[in-house]
Amino acid sequence: MPAVLDDDSFRQLMDSINRFIQQRLKPLEAQVEETEEVPADLIRTMQEMGLFGLGIPEAYGGFELTLRQEIEVQMAFSQVSPAFRLVFWPNVGIGSKGIVMAGTEAQKQAYLPGLASGELRAAFCLTEPDAGSDAASLKTSAVRDGDDFVLNGTKRYITNASRAHVFTVMARSDASKPGADGVTAFIVDRDTPGLHIGTPERKMGQRGSPICDVILENVRVPASRIVGGPANEGKGFRIAMKVLDAGRISVAASALGMAKRLIDEAATYALQRKQFGQAIAQFQLIQAMLADSETDYLAGHALVLRAADALEQGEDTRNLAAAAKYFCSEALGRTADRAVQILGGAGYVADYPVERLYRDARAVRIYEGTSQVLQLMIARTLLKRYEA
Repeated sequence: MPAVLDDDSFRQLMDSINRFIQQRLKPLEAQVEETEEVPADLIRTMQEMGLFGLGIPEAYGGFELTLRQEIEVQMAFSQVSPAFRLVFWPNVGIGSKGIVMAGTEAQKQAYLPGLASGELRAAFCLTEPDAGSDAASLKTSAVRDGDDFVLNGTKRYITNASRAHVFTVMARSDASKPGADGVTAFIVDRDTPGLHIGTPERKMGQRGSPICDVILENVRVPASRIVGGPANEGKGFRIAMKVLDAGRISVAASALGMAKRLIDEAATYALQRKQFGQAIAQFQLIQAMLADSETDYLAGHALVLRAADALEQGEDTRNLAAAAKYFCSEALGRTADRAVQILGGAGYVADYPVERLYRDARAVRIYEGTSQVLQLMIARTLLKRYEA
């Protein structure tokens, strides 16, 4: 299959992905939920399929999908346990995007081929114990010492940290500059002395996808490992925000995939479950909940595609990405709640996948921008139009 996919080749890839999801992944959802581990043979198959390199340019061994194509893959994989997708998606998304967008040629040559093959796994380190929604207040320090920087601090809730070989770390390299200014993005290898990985957190949902602290104790990083090289010192937060614009559109697409699975489960159950002598799908209040969920899904789908097209055309997508992530994550929450209601008692027990899907869905309204922070971003952008 060619590295840059035309429509026919992409359809072939999607056919392979959908078969893989239905035949290999879906039957193992309960096992992964119980063991919190994705089987090693599945990871090898993902590597062989090229899934780790979906968003990485052809020149470095990736498929170089368009953002629309990435979104379609994201939605397909989001219809099963998030653990499967999160094996490889950090390499496609936030783990590699900073290097793809802003890295030097030497950095791209050093890291992207390994990320594309899955030989290397990536993680993105922005959030801290005291800097979540207010990411510009991060405290991890990067103090220059000759041609190096010495990093100290703790990053929290880092997806894929326990599996990662390479980390994009945001640290404050100029303590005299408050907020976003003075933050630099560094590429840090897993085996760098002083980098430690914390114990994986126990989570409400999305089990099988570990999140951990990343502790940096006098971690020495050459200035050449600044994303984009030494000239990009102090520009890390801008890089992070560009990465998060793409990331928020990706999360919105993931929410749509999860919503589609919930609609499938709820509608199938409603057609099979009988009360008062007929399938509950015949009751208008059940139909209303299904209709609301389908409408949320279709509206979110249109918004995600609009945001993806704008990003690929080089438009300022901060507001669109925020709106897409906000709407789709909230719509997913509504859909998950309706699905549990439609299944009734069956929706509350673990014998049915809706119980797990409900828990998995809850995190989407939190990571990569809480709904409340995104509301503020959207409102401030809107108000600026009228202030003029």
